[in-house]
Amino acid sequence: MKAPLLLLPLLLAPLTGTAGDWKKLTLSDHFFSEGGTFGDLNRDGVPDAISGPYWYAGPDFAARHELYAPVPFDPMKYSDNFFAFVDDLNGDGWNDVLVIGFPGKDASWLENPGAAAGAWKRHTVFAPVDNESPTYGDLFGDGASVLICMSGGRLGYARRDPAHPEAPWTFHPVTPPMAWQTYTHGLGFGDVNGDGRADLLEADGWWEQPASLAGDPVWRHHPASFGKGAQILVTDVNGDGRADVISSLNAHGYGLAWFEQLPPPGGETAFRRHDILAGDGAQKLNGVQFSQLHALALADVDGDGLPDIVTGKRRWAHGTEHDPEPTAAPVVYAFLLRRAADGTVTFEPRLIDDTSGVGTQVVARDLNGDGRADILSANKSGTAVLLSRP
Repeated sequence: MKAPLLLLPLLLAPLTGTAGDWKKLTLSDHFFSEGGTFGDLNRDGVPDAISGPYWYAGPDFAARHELYAPVPFDPMKYSDNFFAFVDDLNGDGWNDVLVIGFPGKDASWLENPGAAAGAWKRHTVFAPVDNESPTYGDLFGDGASVLICMSGGRLGYARRDPAHPEAPWTFHPVTPPMAWQTYTHGLGFGDVNGDGRADLLEADGWWEQPASLAGDPVWRHHPASFGKGAQILVTDVNGDGRADVISSLNAHGYGLAWFEQLPPPGGETAFRRHDILAGDGAQKLNGVQFSQLHALALADVDGDGLPDIVTGKRRWAHGTEHDPEPTAAPVVYAFLLRRAADGTVTFEPRLIDDTSGVGTQVVARDLNGDGRADILSANKSGTAVLLSRP
């Protein structure tokens, strides 16, 4: 049901850096979820913010509406909402909300009541959803996103039946049984080899999508080491026409790197690691070091047309007595991609905020069409939107 409209207190102080000034809007100071997203839920053409049991109407995010009964969680423990995605899952013209809960549990979707208003009905999608960075995206380039996850020791995707939107989704494994378990770290998708088909990536390599999916074939595995971090991102970092890989090295430790895809020796892919943040916590690169990079996103933060990295420190991933520096400042950083004329690449760190941090999901999207990404942060500190101001 809809909650009464509420005007929330907003932090208006700008956070400065050469990537622009940032205005922080604090939407909630309660721990409801470890992730959130943007999407247009009321069909007004303006992105709204979705986090935990609420959605906040854009563009000012002051009016709060209820998705389900709100129950704040103990920040020393965990929530039942780790990821959120927006899509029209029943084809009625109104965007719904896909929620992935605690690792090893289920995913479900909340049905938008549309113009009739009222309660958002919950539908179970699939269980168990393993890995700590499952995702939802257009894996096959057909406009129909799928849930990408591990389940029962196999990597694959769950697809809905458009003719029966309320039915549970069907899981299609693409690998043989492996040693993966509920809390395995590192997952992503993207076209690694440039054949026009998106592949799946995990910590120990990438799985090549075949030309045909008939019969649910096992995808070919290409060994590589991408760390044991969070989201594994695919983009052409250095502009050489080959896809590269970006990931944190340890979701509960230190390190951030991009993996340069080299000209294939003998037809097999090879990667060279370039550290952006050191894997050694005692070492600083460009004067910056922080731990627990459990969420990453790609977005153009400074408006130069190149993909930058948005990440930060997860707030109290395992409470205040575990993991490196659990009580250090919950920072949000952008690492701005710079390409030199000689082909070399650097990432310039820019502090965006030091009181928000990230959860297991951080989302960056240009909300107002100024060419610069805005950011949603949801974690044990609460929920905030960071608006870029050139």
